[in-house]
Amino acid sequence: MNLEIPKKFSPIVHQARQVAQEVFRPISRKYDRAEHAYPKELDMFASIMDGMNEGAPDGGAGAGKLARSGGNGNDGNRNGTNMKTVLGLTELCWGDVGLALSIPRQGLGNSAIAAVANEEQLNRLGDTWAAMAITEPGAGSDSAAIRTTATESGDHYIINGEKIYVTAGERANAVVVWASLDRNKGRAAIKSFVVEKGTPGMTVERLEKKLGIRASDTAAIRFENCRVPKENLLGDPEISVDKGFAGAMQTFDNTRPVVAGMAIGVARAALERTREIVERAGIDLSYQPQTWTQSAVTHELHLLEAELEAARLLTLRAAWMADNGLPNSKEASMAKAKAGRVGNAITLRCVELCGSLGYGETELLEKWARDSKILDIFEGTQQIQLLIIARRLLGKSSAELK
Repeated sequence: MNLEIPKKFSPIVHQARQVAQEVFRPISRKYDRAEHAYPKELDMFASIMDGMNEGAPDGGAGAGKLARSGGNGNDGNRNGTNMKTVLGLTELCWGDVGLALSIPRQGLGNSAIAAVANEEQLNRLGDTWAAMAITEPGAGSDSAAIRTTATESGDHYIINGEKIYVTAGERANAVVVWASLDRNKGRAAIKSFVVEKGTPGMTVERLEKKLGIRASDTAAIRFENCRVPKENLLGDPEISVDKGFAGAMQTFDNTRPVVAGMAIGVARAALERTREIVERAGIDLSYQPQTWTQSAVTHELHLLEAELEAARLLTLRAAWMADNGLPNSKEASMAKAKAGRVGNAITLRCVELCGSLGYGETELLEKWARDSKILDIFEGTQQIQLLIIARRLLGKSSAELK
């Protein structure tokens, strides 16, 4: 694995950085204060992204392109959509995490469609802005414990249940809902269904007020006798103990490195701004002096930079494995666990190191600290990631190691 960023990705990294700096940062505070207001400035950027993806010879980038490669790691080195999306979103979140999560047609539901939809569904739903509805009031980190049901009725499924913490749940054109075909058969019966906005029986109950990512709407949605066409079930409708739940979970193997990249982006923003503030105060941040001759703040910043670089390399490995068709469940969880933890730790420490400047609204440091916390929670909490890693390392099933 070559640890240099492929030159062919330089244009998208540069473009994403420009958007972050010229579009996201200037409106970052505006939409942090105006929670639930839709950032209209994103519409033009989303259209540009759609145009770039249409003509892209390598499949494009973004949540809707995160399909796994058909390779097995033995037919050459590939750097494709997963790597490109990680690198692009890292730059966008250097600008603003909440705005990055609000880009039309870039929801987690789009990743689910890309991961498990068949060809007909990709053609029909590929341009739909899709949110993802998994978490329930009684089933948080344990996705297999969901109680929402999908009952077969002629050429439809009838969905009943309640979902919470649905990112872009009100704004998106559709919601990918996880529901069980038969709760007696456990996780094997869990399938994902695309429910389009306006479908009778689907109601947005409320929008949450949050600590961070306020530019992004987070909804609670109720499904009451909601009729969904059978062709909107993603993947295989058969209940299979071997691969039923694995198909749905494959989405996370693709998206956890992306969330890790988001954490790296916001943490890097905080570190860079902190360095600027500290250097302006006259403190030497050079790397040449020995550790015992450095100031405490210099030593601290160098340690934080090392942690961030470790998280970055784990993330690149997980994305590279997905591009090369290699199983990356353990590596995706490692990247997400490391980046989510150190990303939040770095942003909080930067607030502390900058004192009153870090704590006040004259800087974005306090906002970055608030925004970073969600990246350690959603897509599987820190504790769940560590549990998944332990299972993979020890060769234990979820029943054997809880």
